Amino acid sequence: MKRFALVLFLGLFVMALSTMAFATTTIKLWTAPNPNQNLFWKTLIPEWEKTHPDIKIEWSQIPASGSSEEAILNAIASGKQPDLCTNIFGGFAAELISSDVVVPFDSFAGFSDVLKARKMENVIKGWNVSGHSYVIPIYVNPMMYWWRKDLLKKAGFDNPPATYDDIYALSKKVTVPHKRYAFKVFAGAKWWDRWFDFITLYYAASEGKPYLDPVAKKALFDNGYGKAVANFMYTMFKNKWTAIDFGKDPLANGKVLGMIKGPWSIPYFKKHYPDVYKNIVITPPPVPEVHKGQPVYTFADTKGMVMFKSTKNKEAAWEFVKWVFSDPAHDALWLKITKMPPAREDLLQNKLFAEYLQDPIVAGYAKYVGNARPTAITSKTVDIQEAMTQNLIEPLIYLKATPFDAIKKAAKKVEEILNEED
Repeated sequence: MKRFALVLFLGLFVMALSTMAFATTTIKLWTAPNPNQNLFWKTLIPEWEKTHPDIKIEWSQIPASGSSEEAILNAIASGKQPDLCTNIFGGFAAELISSDVVVPFDSFAGFSDVLKARKMENVIKGWNVSGHSYVIPIYVNPMMYWWRKDLLKKAGFDNPPATYDDIYALSKKVTVPHKRYAFKVFAGAKWWDRWFDFITLYYAASEGKPYLDPVAKKALFDNGYGKAVANFMYTMFKNKWTAIDFGKDPLANGKVLGMIKGPWSIPYFKKHYPDVYKNIVITPPPVPEVHKGQPVYTFADTKGMVMFKSTKNKEAAWEFVKWVFSDPAHDALWLKITKMPPAREDLLQNKLFAEYLQDPIVAGYAKYVGNARPTAITSKTVDIQEAMTQNLIEPLIYLKATPFDAIKKAAKKVEEILNEED
């Protein structure tokens, strides 16, 4: 009888051990639908699972047929959201926070240690909402302008344009309607395109001053800076020195000499247009002549990661988040693969990144991280920027309103949106 009891005990003990060995927690992670970012996560996640066999990461890219934001909101509505999700910009974060669907990361033990380890104690402040950190920023992409130095030289210009007057002079020299232009002004008709034309140019003209005050519910761009930008855009279209549609890869095929680009374009150009890439020089946005010689600011395309409140095992998800952001080697891998500057304050000092900053274009982006300003943090970003498109950008490019009238009308409409009840 004792022998039977012992065998039974040992059998149950082995079964318990077996069950424990195979018991795992699964964390569902969605990341940006971008091939280079996909390669980063595809490389990183197996490293995590080697040392954390009890926490499995079920990883996929955001299932977006339109925008990532739309896909995420649809997932939330149907109860199919992930536990962790990247590709979250400030305005969308504000929308998720107001809907009470995300967890503040500063509620977890060790949060301040992660900030110190990643050298982002100051960076994180620009993401805080109501005194809490709901988003951990992953990267900061200063938006810069790429110029074809070979074509500039051919046109008799030794340096890329730095001011509006410089661009006017270049435009007069090189413009051949429907064939070649100096500068691509209009980024596109989508709401997010306003980041890459008016807002970028506004930050440059205003020396980094905000274009909105979401707290006071004010549009701040109805001022001398905004009018200068609007007049620049209007002048370019009025003189037919730019176009609305340039087709695919206009910088590569020489249809335009300069246009805005993010660092995500680096791998693409290196692969598809290596000879053109050798002739690229990057600059910050052009500014009005009166600002020549002053520090130039630009828009920061910056996105981060959130955790949803629906996450069943938040502590396990937090362990993964801590692991990702506490090791600078992970950010070095990110920079190596994506070429996008990680959201760190030591990019130019940490020797881990030196190898990847030997490329002058990659280094140029990294150097401008400190002069890059993020989007205004408001849950009404989409409505605001659609209003800017309809009331400011379209009247300017189609010459339907004067710059001053367009700015005034757009600011009024934006303030109406800011003051609408949530």
